[in-house]
Amino acid sequence: MLSFLKKIGHTLYRIWFYILVVLPILIMLPFLVIFTLSERTYPQFFWMARNIWANFILYGMGCFPVIKWEERLKKGESYMLVSNHTSMLDIMLMLKVSKNPFVFIGKKELVNIPLFGFFYKRVCILVDRESAKSRTAVYRRAQKRLQQGLSICIFPEGGVPDEDIVLDDFKDGAFKMAIAHNIPVVPMTFYDNKRRFSFTFYSGGPGRLRVRVHKFFATHNLKEADKIMLRESVREVILNEIQNSR
Repeated sequence: MLSFLKKIGHTLYRIWFYILVVLPILIMLPFLVIFTLSERTYPQFFWMARNIWANFILYGMGCFPVIKWEERLKKGESYMLVSNHTSMLDIMLMLKVSKNPFVFIGKKELVNIPLFGFFYKRVCILVDRESAKSRTAVYRRAQKRLQQGLSICIFPEGGVPDEDIVLDDFKDGAFKMAIAHNIPVVPMTFYDNKRRFSFTFYSGGPGRLRVRVHKFFATHNLKEADKIMLRESVREVILNEIQNSR
């Protein structure tokens, strides 16, 4: 009986999440459409996504961000934001961490999510990881956005790994791009997102969402050949933090 009640609770928690995702989009729909008509108004779109949409979801789910900083982001500067990827809450939590407007680079499959996908494809840089042509286009679009003063966010595991994997191998893209554009890499550890809302259906629940923003990795003295060293150094910082928190 207790197991059955837990399954009902987890099911309702999942349904509530999707309600919270869609409801503020419907309420803000006219403004969101206007702010996605031009790249010049992206900062206004970002403000609404960060301060209304993300807050609505996180606090509505009973998930309370707790952010610890080893180094602070500076207003008006561009960064490469990276973290471990374990949950759909990662998107909302990343928005909470950075006041600096940034653009997600993400997989094209999320376009298929009703309503969310409509705005996702308009404001994010989509990548088809099986297409070399798509990856090349991503670099061009990212360069344009960086020139506009924005930051970039990539989850370098390349997707959500199996839940028994603590931290999957990192792809090169974020680090190659950071070196090419001389922007710092900002590693973050998300401790609790898998526990709060994993991709296992009958799981999750309210609680803290702890984040540690680690010291940044400078790239101005690095060359493209250093991307593997940078990639593994950043991964080691996040992996050690996850393992030490257990």
